[in-house]
Amino acid sequence: MLAIAIAAIIGVPLGMLLTLNRFPGKRLMLTGLNTLMALPTVVIGLVVYGLISRQGPLGEFGLLFTPAAMVIGQTILAAPIIAHYTVTAISGADPRITPTLQTLGAGPLQSAWRLLGELRLAILAGVIAGFGRVIAEVGVAMMLGGNIRGTTRTMTTAIALETSKGEFAFALALGMVLLSVALLINAVIHAAQQR
Repeated sequence: MLAIAIAAIIGVPLGMLLTLNRFPGKRLMLTGLNTLMALPTVVIGLVVYGLISRQGPLGEFGLLFTPAAMVIGQTILAAPIIAHYTVTAISGADPRITPTLQTLGAGPLQSAWRLLGELRLAILAGVIAGFGRVIAEVGVAMMLGGNIRGTTRTMTTAIALETSKGEFAFALALGMVLLSVALLINAVIHAAQQR
């Protein structure tokens, strides 16, 4: 959940910045953002591993095989998805919203805040999609967390481990628990959207 919160803090403003402003290289950045949405988790894990391993530029911080390393990788995984949904939501919004707000005296930040309020359900869909990607991934958690029991083992890495040991019934039970957690969180978010 921490990774999703950080990804939303990064992704929503990034999506707004890319949509509401004109600047050289905007199309290239949007293409890059779309490419990052499809980036395999193992590639993210490999790049972050290279950065935070002992030989890497951030190795002195001792982040490898810690929950913090997993949060970093999962944030990188989810932020482009949330940013893309934000771009899509703003691009599809009524183009009269921002000029109307400015006519009523709203400044740029007030206009952006009000626009977010109008598009909250679409942006929340992006957060849900980011959550879906993070809760289902194994590569980043395995490579950066190390699947250490009691420290960095997640439901998905536990399922992979139990399956490799031939404990299919236990792996299936863990899968059902994971599915139940995802269903519960989505039900709570859906209920919040109905208000």
